[in-house]
Amino acid sequence: MEQQKLPNGVLAIILSIVSLLCCCIGGIGFIPAGIAYFLANKSEKMGLENPDQYDNHSQIKTAKILALVALIINILYLIWTVYRIATVGWDEIMEQSRQMQEQLGM
Repeated sequence: MEQQKLPNGVLAIILSIVSLLCCCIGGIGFIPAGIAYFLANKSEKMGLENPDQYDNHSQIKTAKILALVALIINILYLIWTVYRIATVGWDEIMEQSRQMQEQLGM
């Protein structure tokens, strides 16, 4: 019997990378990271049910680890963002952002 590839391996890796790139936008990258982790976990379960039928177990494991790391980073950044808004205030953060843009000439 010919071995198949587990589904969603590449998609989970791409979503994990996108979530790492989105982590600096207030931690909003937890959404694609959560989806990537769910897809990788689902594919891993399929692979464990029929290990001889699939051949890309390492890709799924990599996607799952990458998604978990991205999820943790994004959740921590989201918590930090909420804390900063709660303590400093939204208006002060926007003023700091405006001043930084002026310094950079934007």
